[in-house]
Amino acid sequence: MKPTLLSGLLLAAAALGQDPPRALPVPDAPATQTPVPPPPPSASAPGTDRATSRTGQFRVSGADARLRGTVAMMAEEAKDDLLLLTGEKDQWKVPVSIILHGKQGDPLPTRSIAMKLLFSEAGYDLRLDVHLSHGIETEQFKYAATAALLYERALRGRQPGQPETPLRVPPWLIEGLREATAWQQKHSDRRLYEAIFKHGELSKLDELFAVTASEYEELDGAMRATFRVSSGALVMALLKQPQGRDGFLSFLSESTAFEGEMPTLLRRHFPDLNLSETSLAKWWRLQLAEMTAPTLTEVLTITETEAALDDALYLNFGSTGDAMQRKPLSSWQELHALKDAERSESVRLAQDALVRLSYRCFPSYRPLIKEYQIALGAIAHNKTKKTADQLAALLETRHRMVAKATRARDYLDWFEITRARETSGVFADYLRLKERLTAQPRNRDDNLSKYLDRMNKIFARSTPDALSNPLPAGLGGNPMGLPGNLPPEAPINLPKP
Repeated sequence: MKPTLLSGLLLAAAALGQDPPRALPVPDAPATQTPVPPPPPSASAPGTDRATSRTGQFRVSGADARLRGTVAMMAEEAKDDLLLLTGEKDQWKVPVSIILHGKQGDPLPTRSIAMKLLFSEAGYDLRLDVHLSHGIETEQFKYAATAALLYERALRGRQPGQPETPLRVPPWLIEGLREATAWQQKHSDRRLYEAIFKHGELSKLDELFAVTASEYEELDGAMRATFRVSSGALVMALLKQPQGRDGFLSFLSESTAFEGEMPTLLRRHFPDLNLSETSLAKWWRLQLAEMTAPTLTEVLTITETEAALDDALYLNFGSTGDAMQRKPLSSWQELHALKDAERSESVRLAQDALVRLSYRCFPSYRPLIKEYQIALGAIAHNKTKKTADQLAALLETRHRMVAKATRARDYLDWFEITRARETSGVFADYLRLKERLTAQPRNRDDNLSKYLDRMNKIFARSTPDALSNPLPAGLGGNPMGLPGNLPPEAPINLPKP
């Protein structure tokens, strides 16, 4: 029996627009040959020079020895992150081959990372094809490696001769695992959670589950950050359920081949989510709210410290009934007529707020907070001979600190702009989107697209260059409707005997 090849798309295919082929016989050909061959590797052919990772699961071919070793270590790091998060031991069964193509500076292909599933009489073999045009993008590579590990989990114990079964890893699960790992290792930014949660920009759960691989690739930077934060919070909420780790491991084993509704699968492995229809969303939002809370030792910026200090420096005056009248510290002279106990009570809340702020304020503000405490103590004891001068000097010092911080920020911005020797990659997703829009526009015939096309022609008449190089038709109606670096999501089908 000759080896057989299944070339199914997991994250990408090697050629633009190529439909995922079914299992194909490969007569007298090596197992690594594909119907649409990828670009030739920059170094030797796959298999002649190869680096094997620490556990032996990842075999890296192509490029030079140093880069092969680096890629092997990065793949192992992605696996270590997943094992640390789930708390399980390494029990891999299916190897992962990583083939490096091209070299840095080459024209970037449509897809920089592609995944295929190969099998023969010896068993399965997952393959990642990575193009080196922009080097190795760490997070993108670890995303692909994590997806390969989830597929590997689903393939354990399966024989190539079993009935055909579709396999698919949802993007929210991969991003959720990566973000949960980053949060666990304190590499994630809590302020991103706070900003998204505060402005109500969280994805809804049904929208989160519905995002396909092709739709995920078309997300811009802001939308991808929202998607990652929402997915990470959901994974962490599941892990914190009673019997969370055991339930999550069983969920991972079934999620790749599951074809039903995702909430149904989650409730199957997390019984406590069956309390109500909205219990899953409640757990998810509680987790997000918990993650937005700042830690005690988290340092504020100068701007944030100033805002917190202004909010803390208020006096509370008693009035009729249970209500309290709140006035700024500049009204301290109104406390002269009060009794000692009332004056002490009026400044107590401000003193307590300054103590809490001292833990998280910008370090250079701690001496100022101490001086404010001294001034509040003098006001409470009605010893205010020097209070007016003291408060004026503190306010002037604060103004100088803000001005110096602004100048320092402006200088650092100027220095970074004028001394930069290479691009930062911050706008990489925008540049990729621009290239896709220019290279492969997708026309639409709906009324809105037709209207935008007509308006574009009207405004383009003002310059000769615009008339000679008009925008592609249909661009305005569907700017995000183009294929991304990865093709539309397609399942992997195990071959029939």
